[in-house]
Amino acid sequence: MSANLINGNEISKAVNAETAAEVAEIVAKYGIRPALAVILVGEDPASQVYVSRKDKKCAELGIRSEKIVLPADTSEAELLAIIAKLNADPSIHGILVQSPVPKQIDEQSVVLAIDPAKDVDCFHPANVGRMMLGDFSGFLPCTPWGVTVLLERSGIITRGRNAVVLGRSNIVGKPMAAMLAAKAPFGDATVTVCHSHTRDLTAITLQADIIVAALGIPRFLKGDQVKEGAVVIDVGINRIPDPTAKNGCRLVGDVDFDSVAEKASLITPVPGGVGPMTIAMLMKNTLRACRAALKTA
Repeated sequence: MSANLINGNEISKAVNAETAAEVAEIVAKYGIRPALAVILVGEDPASQVYVSRKDKKCAELGIRSEKIVLPADTSEAELLAIIAKLNADPSIHGILVQSPVPKQIDEQSVVLAIDPAKDVDCFHPANVGRMMLGDFSGFLPCTPWGVTVLLERSGIITRGRNAVVLGRSNIVGKPMAAMLAAKAPFGDATVTVCHSHTRDLTAITLQADIIVAALGIPRFLKGDQVKEGAVVIDVGINRIPDPTAKNGCRLVGDVDFDSVAEKASLITPVPGGVGPMTIAMLMKNTLRACRAALKTA
């Protein structure tokens, strides 16, 4: 069997078109434009790229973007003061602090400082707890939400299926498992979470109808660990050396694409798979934040 690709670029375009239409509707009806504030502390090259992509996508969809770039030596107190001002600004609906932050800043303190009503990354315990309890009407973690949309729009049934999540991070692994197991259209799966202490990993992955790889280890999952016809979602984004590439490196996922594609029925590529969906769902969360603010205004 040779897998068909799940095209995250195409699916994200459809999601973004829906978002743009809703943004235009809000502007026309209320005269208010959804707004996202993105804070970047320091000059990490990868973070600069991510922030630029988010800024560009906001412009494409009609969302106002306020980009705040701070020097690498910014103190935690200074950053928290800026967040407090954004929390109090009714014209700002979503706040995002690009990770990682410099070592003098405690990342959890930053997460807790953002108003849960503006926490479009869905990192605040209030929003995570709401999601874990099965309330999906608020913010949802962007990458796991993007994965569920990829599955839904690719016609993949999750109900009653065996799903394996490789990785247990707070950003992807844990919320991904919760969403796949939830009583929801994108859930009702039987979910196993695997990690660095999992025994007989291959015996577990060979039972999986759906595998979501989010370990951060380049090309970790191999073809002999995947059963015929499985659906494989690769969340990983890893840079590896490649002397043939223009910049000396290339992107690969957590899945050994060539060997796994021979066994899977559907698979996401890297790049062009989950990545575009993460930004698309961030835009959706910003839209949700704006709609919620309109209801409470």
